[in-house]
Amino acid sequence: MPPGIMTLAADKIELSAANTGFMLICSALVMLMTPGLAFFYGGMVRVKSTLNMLMMSFISLGIVTILWVLYGFSLAFGTDIGSVIGWSSDYVGLSNIGITELWDGYTIPVYVFAVFQLMFAIITPALISGALADRVKFTAWALFVTLWVTVVYFPVAHWVWGSGGWLFEMGVIDFAGGTAVHINAGAAALGVILVIGKRVGFKKDPMRPHSLPLVMLGAGLLWFGWFGFNAGSWLGNDDGVGAVMFLNTQVATAAAMLAWLGYEKIRHGSFTTLGAASGAVAGLVAITPSGGSVSPLGAIAVGAIAGLLCAMAVGLKYKLGYDDSLDVIGVHLVGGVVGSLLVGFFATGGVQSDAKGLFYGGGLDQLGKQAVGVFAVLAYSLVVSALLAFVIDKAMGMRVPEDDEVSGIDQVEHAETAYDFSGAGGGSASRSAVSPATGPTDKAGAATQTKKVDA
Repeated sequence: MPPGIMTLAADKIELSAANTGFMLICSALVMLMTPGLAFFYGGMVRVKSTLNMLMMSFISLGIVTILWVLYGFSLAFGTDIGSVIGWSSDYVGLSNIGITELWDGYTIPVYVFAVFQLMFAIITPALISGALADRVKFTAWALFVTLWVTVVYFPVAHWVWGSGGWLFEMGVIDFAGGTAVHINAGAAALGVILVIGKRVGFKKDPMRPHSLPLVMLGAGLLWFGWFGFNAGSWLGNDDGVGAVMFLNTQVATAAAMLAWLGYEKIRHGSFTTLGAASGAVAGLVAITPSGGSVSPLGAIAVGAIAGLLCAMAVGLKYKLGYDDSLDVIGVHLVGGVVGSLLVGFFATGGVQSDAKGLFYGGGLDQLGKQAVGVFAVLAYSLVVSALLAFVIDKAMGMRVPEDDEVSGIDQVEHAETAYDFSGAGGGSASRSAVSPATGPTDKAGAATQTKKVDA
């Protein structure tokens, strides 16, 4: 989130209907990203975990929204306390804010800024869920989300974007969430999986995506919503910076997708739909912190580098032995680190600020600041997330029992299955129970087929 873009005196700033409307649309686009993420993750798991994966994202819409209204916005964007946290009693419950009261230095109401930032707070813990597929109790996950946004996300958001936050004041550039969202979520995912361990059958049983069309649908929704995520983070359309960010978002995503597919073809011999979707997301992640600082040519470089490095990183889990189910670490942590650090190389000094990277004559100064931001957020989120998972695991158990994991977490945790095949054969009751093409079709046979598919 950038510093104030307005140059007028505070008493000359007036509410802009255009900027307000634009930001409401961007907020809706960012909200759409969470269901998009649910579909993206949901298609990547096995059939028996589909609904649980969807619910792990959707529950964030409920929990984080309420916490944000009660105290989250105050902690993240209230008056600075010691450069590490915010607090404003007027923001508690969002109850003492005038409907036309403007966010300081901008032409949009406080309520609009609050709802836009809420959507960031919602999707960040949802990102973590992809690393934990197949094995986490839903109640434990809901408790983790509650605690994590309170002690990790809200403080980190203040560090990075809050007036007075120590990384903000240092001059760390994070246009829309490379540190606060993606590194934060990726490091948290690593912390949790180090505590809860691997899935049953990891590196032994096939765990292929059950629905690649669903993955592609989710990736498309993420790509679409990300324009609101990125371009909206300038909080207005008064100077063209948001337009540059919009273009750079498209450019970097395209470059990353192509780079991932190129690596995949050379390494594995095929261009896959999963690779295309994953590469696109890697590019979106990497351009998120850097897109307001680089030129379109720089965006190509950012996307291509991120696509290549993230494609290489997803294989580390097999070499190092950690079970990151859906590659949250390989895509979001690595992509966030790459995009944040590349600001220190490709920042032109002519878009969101005058800070220049190494390749534009700025020396190592900005790169050093970016490194501090990256590793501070990574270390804090990793350690605190692991501690939260450890405490929850000791208090109530974080994982479902092994038998429940094998049989299917959807049925155990939600009493539902994603697909009902009981009527898939159609036909009438008067027809013969034996078909020349399919053989016996009695109830036992149908149940057997359903069980095989769900596995």
